[in-house]
Amino acid sequence: MISTFGFLLGMLAVILIAAEIFTNALEHLGHKLDISEGVTGSLFAAVGTAMPETMVPLLAIFSGDGRHAVNQEIGVGAILGAPLMLSTLSVCLMGLSVWRARGACGAIEPERSGFLRDLRFFLVSYALAAAAMFLPQSGPLAAARIVVSMLLVLIYLSYVRKTLAASSTLVEAGHGTEAEGPMMLQRLGLPPGWLAIVLQLALGLGLLVGGAEGFIGGVGRAAQLLGISPLLLSLMVIPIATELPEKVNSILWIRKGKDTLALGNITGAMVFQGTLLPAMGIALTPWAPRADVFLSLVVTLCAALWLLWAARRGLRIWHLLFNGACYAGYLAISCSGA
Repeated sequence: MISTFGFLLGMLAVILIAAEIFTNALEHLGHKLDISEGVTGSLFAAVGTAMPETMVPLLAIFSGDGRHAVNQEIGVGAILGAPLMLSTLSVCLMGLSVWRARGACGAIEPERSGFLRDLRFFLVSYALAAAAMFLPQSGPLAAARIVVSMLLVLIYLSYVRKTLAASSTLVEAGHGTEAEGPMMLQRLGLPPGWLAIVLQLALGLGLLVGGAEGFIGGVGRAAQLLGISPLLLSLMVIPIATELPEKVNSILWIRKGKDTLALGNITGAMVFQGTLLPAMGIALTPWAPRADVFLSLVVTLCAALWLLWAARRGLRIWHLLFNGACYAGYLAISCSGA
């Protein structure tokens, strides 16, 4: 057991180092392309760091190890657990990281239009994914599941188009991505330019994915030692590991005062995981309305609605901490019924 938890700490250290390398490279990429912080955070950072949580359900669903029903359960749990973790615990940890510096009533000031756009796209797509659970799995209406799955993919493509279209206007308004200081690889002697950016992005992303995958494996072994069920593992434990890149990236950015990048990394990942991953789950798994699964959907939607309400009135640190309370409540209800 000691070796298992020692391995987890080692993988966590890899993720922390990788996040610093990756965010530094992303800032220089956004600056080089002259794009808004919204595009850098909500698209580039969100999609890049979504690799681990995208791989978990894919590997579970398509695994040929003869445990198809259990693997589907893990796949659905991982799909739903990722947005749950982002909208509750990840947001809370980001707020806690600047609580002492800003205070409970301190302002969080992301670029407003992009933040609201992310939340609206997520709420529409995730509500649609929840409704798909009540569609029949057989008979003439079963094809509606495929229609919903394809619609979710189209929603994400529309989101990408709108985010990119808003970039130039936001840059002119002063919301362009700004890089602070030289790139890390430049300090090692590599000349500045596209080669350094691409190499550092690849290095950071490779370490993020490798560290997260190693952490996921360690979490799985720890869960077996502790006797945690597959569904509890996939809904609560695995997302803590797979969402580490987003958590760490956002904490690094918000501590530097880059609220748009920090929150865009979270909400952009929520849109990605609220559209493409449920589309995969609807098409490839039973996607049925079990009580424990549906609870995670409800808590996630409530947490996102709370953020939307708070953003319209002025986002504060305590608003983010409330999302952590939502996660604690979900954990208490789930564990009491386990």
